[in-house]
Amino acid sequence: MKRNKPKYKQIVDAAVIVIAENGYHQAQVSKIAKQAGVADGTIYLYFKNKEDILVSVFREKMSIFVENLQKILEEDVSSEEKLFRMIENHFRVLYSDHHLAIVTQLELRQSNKDLRHKINNVLKDYLALLDRILAEGIERGEFEEEMDIRLARQMVFGTMDEIITSWVMNEQKYDLMKLAPNVHRLLMKGMKAD
Repeated sequence: MKRNKPKYKQIVDAAVIVIAENGYHQAQVSKIAKQAGVADGTIYLYFKNKEDILVSVFREKMSIFVENLQKILEEDVSSEEKLFRMIENHFRVLYSDHHLAIVTQLELRQSNKDLRHKINNVLKDYLALLDRILAEGIERGEFEEEMDIRLARQMVFGTMDEIITSWVMNEQKYDLMKLAPNVHRLLMKGMKAD
C-alpha cells in the first residue's frame, strides 16, 4: 500500500538523483530526505534502510521497462520487430533519465552480494518477457530453430547493458538512441533463421 502513496514516489525519485550525484555509499538518507522535501524520519515510514531504498528504486524503475515490454508483446508485429522495440525502449528509458542510467549502470554494480541478489530477482520478470519474444521468434520460424534461449537472452541483455554502461562512462556524449537500430541488426545476424 505504501507504494501507492505520493511521498513514496517522491522519495524514490529523490533517491535516484542523490545516488546518481553522490554515489550509493555517500548518499545519506538525510540527503535523500532533503531532495524529496520530507523529514528524515519520514523515510523510515516507507523504507527500512538505505539498502531497502536502493532495491525499491530498482523495483519501481524496472516496472517501467516491464510495463512497456508487456505492451510491445501484445502488438501484432513480428518477433524481430518486438525485439527491436524492446532494445529501443530500453535505451529510451535510460536516455531520458540520465540519473537513472548512472544508478542502474554504475551504482547497482557496487553493491554487496545480498543486494545484487535482490536486484537480480527484480530483473527476472523483465528477462522472462525477453524469453517470450525469443521463444515466439523460434516458433514462428523467424529465429534459428536450434537457438539456445538462455544464451540468446544473455547476448541481447548483455549487449544492451554494455552499450548503455559505455554511454554512461563516456558521460552520455553521444546519442544512445541512434545506436538501437545497429545493435538490433547485429544481434539479428546471430539469431535470424536462414
